Amino acid sequence: MNHPTRWIAVAVAAVVALVAVVLATQVGGDPQADATKSQLVGEPVPSFSLRTLDDERLSVSDLAGKAVLVNFWNTWCVPCKEELPALKSFARAHGEEPDFELIGIVRDDSERAVKAYEPGRDIDWAIGMDPGARAALAFGTRGQPETFAITPGGVIAGAQIGPSTRDDLETLLAAARGQRR
Repeated sequence: MNHPTRWIAVAVAAVVALVAVVLATQVGGDPQADATKSQLVGEPVPSFSLRTLDDERLSVSDLAGKAVLVNFWNTWCVPCKEELPALKSFARAHGEEPDFELIGIVRDDSERAVKAYEPGRDIDWAIGMDPGARAALAFGTRGQPETFAITPGGVIAGAQIGPSTRDDLETLLAAARGQRR
């Protein structure tokens, strides 16, 4: 092998090695893991202000000092319907606790559809409407349902992407209260 050919081979090998190093440092270990995690865990809760179905205002300042679970949902979402029994059971168990609040935020749906859906379903927690999906965007939601746990100090302590079970909800509440389950 003559001298110029050797330099070309070394240069090609160096470029290949450099590309391999760049790819190795840029690719995460599990692409599915990012799809099941919220980037907001450990961050302050995003600011939001919504109108509830009861025509009241609901904002982050109303939640100060409480452990809060915020559930994003809508009426046409099949997984949301599947998770509803767990939410109702959880709400019955914790609804009277003065240091806790469960909030549903409806995204991508109309108030008329929600009011038609709600009667007879025993949804006895605050339901806020999110026209324009401002709160959903602030929380970085990717769909519904998604549930976020917020500490009394206003920090997101956990998130469940997709439908929650009763056990998931208990784990989120424990995280919001700074407890381990």
